[in-house]
Amino acid sequence: MPEPFKPAISTLLDTDLYKFTMWQVMLHHNPEATGVTQFICRNAPQIPLSRLVDDVREQLEYLCSLRFTDHDIALLGTRAYIKKDFLEWLGIFRLQMKFLEIAADGDGLRIVARGPLLHITAFEIFVLSIVNELYFRRLATPAVLAEGRRRLAAKIEHLKSFMADPRNQRQHPYEFFDFGTRRRFSREWHDEVIATLAREVPQYFRGTSNVELAFKHGLV
Repeated sequence: MPEPFKPAISTLLDTDLYKFTMWQVMLHHNPEATGVTQFICRNAPQIPLSRLVDDVREQLEYLCSLRFTDHDIALLGTRAYIKKDFLEWLGIFRLQMKFLEIAADGDGLRIVARGPLLHITAFEIFVLSIVNELYFRRLATPAVLAEGRRRLAAKIEHLKSFMADPRNQRQHPYEFFDFGTRRRFSREWHDEVIATLAREVPQYFRGTSNVELAFKHGLV
């Protein structure tokens, strides 16, 4: 039996903060602008991306069914730089498949968004997250996740050990942020990494570019 559909994106807040700040500027200053964006894979994949085309289309159709909820808009409204008229516009906005072209391109994958920038700019992070997650679902095994947890724990212990030296605290004060939404193994793994870092090294891990996870874990 086919596996049940599992969305890679389940809320429109699951994207980077700069998408909202850039979006707001477009709405206020250049709402008539049009453009084209295209997916590009920078690495040689182990599995031909053309195999993902039907699943990518299904995920993007689901994405286009999502809306900004009243709760989403209320959360965004807690940021002083997000303006009331932009929030009201988000309340009626919807992503639309008519602006997308999705096709196999040899062994590759062609995803093009063409149209008003106000409509297509939001696709960027979502498309990258979806393609990554669908690709890695085909490689994911319990051993892979166990190795990910082992590496994360080792990096945390390395950081704690390094910063335990008072000289390093003075000479090399260190803070870091997550910008991994577009490159992540999966949404669930991203959430686990953020939660683990926030719990284990809150004095060094200061926040994330992902809006949903920042609100969920009380981060910048």
